[in-house]
Amino acid sequence: MSEPKPPAETSPLKEMLHEVIFEADTTVGRWFDLIVMAAIVASVLAVCLESVRSIREAYGEELHVLEWVITIMFTVEYAVRLFAVRRPWRYVWSFYGVIDLMALLPTYLSLVFAGTQSLLVVRAFRLLRIFRILKLTQYIGEARLLKAALLASSRKITVFLGVVLTCVLIAGAMMYLIEGEENGFTSIPRSIYWAIVTMTTVGYGDIAPHTVLGQFVASIVMILGYGVIAVPTGIVTVAMSDAFKKSTNTQACPACGAGNHADDARFCKYCGDKL
Repeated sequence: MSEPKPPAETSPLKEMLHEVIFEADTTVGRWFDLIVMAAIVASVLAVCLESVRSIREAYGEELHVLEWVITIMFTVEYAVRLFAVRRPWRYVWSFYGVIDLMALLPTYLSLVFAGTQSLLVVRAFRLLRIFRILKLTQYIGEARLLKAALLASSRKITVFLGVVLTCVLIAGAMMYLIEGEENGFTSIPRSIYWAIVTMTTVGYGDIAPHTVLGQFVASIVMILGYGVIAVPTGIVTVAMSDAFKKSTNTQACPACGAGNHADDARFCKYCGDKL
């Protein structure tokens, strides 16, 4: 297997910007992340407040100005991110690159889709700004560990959910036979709905067993419900414990901006450039 090609020379300015924007192990980088996170929270909060009619009528202009200030700030940030990486197109098509772009476009598109007739279209575009909140996970290293834990435990959880669905199907069929249509269990699907509501400990109370045998089966389903909550929690907890043992760092690739590399990694696992 041939060695990856040596990276192209980068200017000191690009290296400095890359360290500030993509890394989180420097004081300046941490402050940059905190400022961006605060701007994201402010933007999402503004979107939520703007949906309240009384607040929109009283402070609509101020919220509109705040949205444009934040949009311009994120536009500059997006442009600097593209400038700081050696392979900007890789970042553009990466997950967070797409999220960054989706966070910018709706506000600019509102300039084009203006007017009373297209108001609903503008609103649909503006709702996409909520995707900015996904960028929060880019600055939380623990989110990577949580993702790894969920992926590692996905098969076990899938098997467990299959067992739960089987139990729900059996319980629903039994209650349909025991209680019957006269007690509200008019069909097996409706009885399965009762079993799901009961097993998840929600208990709407719109359907309830009336016979002694039905109440006995319901008691068993309720007890099983506690296991439904506990077992997946235990599976994910074990997976998270294993994930914490596998050490990763906050270093981002200078070429494509990808992170989540092992401590001893020498090359990016996504583009092959030297770290």
